[in-house]
Amino acid sequence: MIHIVGHTAIDHICQVSHLPGPNASASVIERTIAFGGGAANIAVGIAVLGGEVTLISAVGGDFTGSDYDKRMKELGIIQQFFVAPDKHTATAFIFTSPAKDQMTYFEWGASLLFEREEAPRLPFVHMATADPGFNVQVAKKAGFASFDPGQDIHRYTADNLKEILSSITLLVANHHEFQAMCNTLGITRSELISAVPMAIETRGGDGCVLYENERETSIPAVRVQSIDPTGAGDGFRAGFLTAYAAGYSPADACRIGTVTASFVVECNGCQTGIPGWRLMISRFEKEFGSFPYPGPKRA
Repeated sequence: MIHIVGHTAIDHICQVSHLPGPNASASVIERTIAFGGGAANIAVGIAVLGGEVTLISAVGGDFTGSDYDKRMKELGIIQQFFVAPDKHTATAFIFTSPAKDQMTYFEWGASLLFEREEAPRLPFVHMATADPGFNVQVAKKAGFASFDPGQDIHRYTADNLKEILSSITLLVANHHEFQAMCNTLGITRSELISAVPMAIETRGGDGCVLYENERETSIPAVRVQSIDPTGAGDGFRAGFLTAYAAGYSPADACRIGTVTASFVVECNGCQTGIPGWRLMISRFEKEFGSFPYPGPKRA
């Protein structure tokens, strides 16, 4: 069982003419309202790929019985939710330029509950975007722990990051978040990578780099027509975690994550294009050759 900790949200994804500076405006060309939240995106991705997953999240009074709630139940996601009846479920407002640059505003809503809830003890967990204090608790109690600061990176203090890095097995983040963590901690990129047993740096269209046992492995991106980059990182994490928990090597799990992410960017919305396992294998074999066999299960 894979446990995912973090936000469940509603995404308002806007394609805009450009990203304006202060005291300026831009035109919204297209707007999509979709299911989202980093942790929920990953959990849905794992479920669609055929993995067993529990989502530990917070939702508002608007969630129970909603289409999003029904969707999760249909997929067999185990919901371990904190509920704030008087709050909205968290909401993200995402603006994407023609150059695929993004700007996001996030309303925490019910996710503020993380600040006061007790973290569970979990054997195999991925911590996505969520409250730093809660994630520190999760990391300290966990067996295998993976951490992704995501767009909440600005909420983490140096002490938060030090505590989490000392407890996790895997750090996964994009190149901007790697630099932000280095700035907060006052360390070099090499020192950050050396602080954890395994790290993955995602680089968008340039693929990802896996750092493990002082080895560096580059995995290329799968070239597809990108409609919307929103959720590509969550798709990668869903593919990686599903594969890694099933016993695939870290490098092969990265390739599976990369293939999964390629489906996500072909559609609007973070969860719309997630493939099933067989469809993922078909594209994997076209890109990387024979599909590998896993070793012993890890979760």
